[in-house]
Amino acid sequence: MSNARVQHLTAVQIPEASIPGTVGLELTAQHAPLLQRFFEANPEYFLATTGEPAGPGEALDEITGEVPVGMSFTKKWVIGYADAAGDLVALVNVITDLPAVSVFHIGTFIVATERHGSGDAQALHGAVEFWAIRNGAAWLRLGVVQGNTRAERFWNSQGYLPVRPRPDIPMGRRSVTVRNMVKPLTGETLETYFRLVARDRPGTEA
Repeated sequence: MSNARVQHLTAVQIPEASIPGTVGLELTAQHAPLLQRFFEANPEYFLATTGEPAGPGEALDEITGEVPVGMSFTKKWVIGYADAAGDLVALVNVITDLPAVSVFHIGTFIVATERHGSGDAQALHGAVEFWAIRNGAAWLRLGVVQGNTRAERFWNSQGYLPVRPRPDIPMGRRSVTVRNMVKPLTGETLETYFRLVARDRPGTEA
C-alpha cells in the first residue's frame, strides 16, 4: 500500500452523522466503556450472531482487535454516533482495502434496537456508502450470519449480492455459516470483483 494512500485515508473525515440529532466520533480505547454500555443495552446483535450477550471485554476488542494475520488492509475505522445525552445510538466498523484495494469491508453495523424501523439504519448505511465512494471504494463487502433473518433482509434491500458462503465459523459458543455479500459501487460486475478477490468466488475451495 502506498504511503500517499495511507496518509489520505488517515486524514479523511468519518462518515457524516446522518442519523438526526447525533454526532459521529472515531472510537479509541478510551471510549471502550461508552461502547460497552451500548452493547449491553442492545444485545440483539450478539444474540443473533453469537447466541449470547456481549462479554465484558467486547467493546475493547471491537476497538483494538487486530485484522486477521495475512490479510492486507489500509485502516480500521470504528465509528460511533452519539445522541444529545452522549449515549451511543449506532456503531459501524469499516476496514478499508480489505481484502484488496478498493474493497471496503463492513465488519460491524449496529443501530440501537429502539430505533429499528425508523429509517436510521438506511440513513447510516447511505452515509457509509457515500463516504466509501468518496474515498476510493469500488465495492462494499460484509458477512451476515445465515439465519439472522432481519439482517439478511436488510442487506438484500441495500443492494448486496451473495458471494461464497463460509460454513463452520466459530462465533461465541457456536459455529455458524457466514454469508459473504458484496455491493458494487461503480457499476462493475461480480466477475470483475472475483478477479480482484478470488477467495469470494462461489465454488472456490477454502
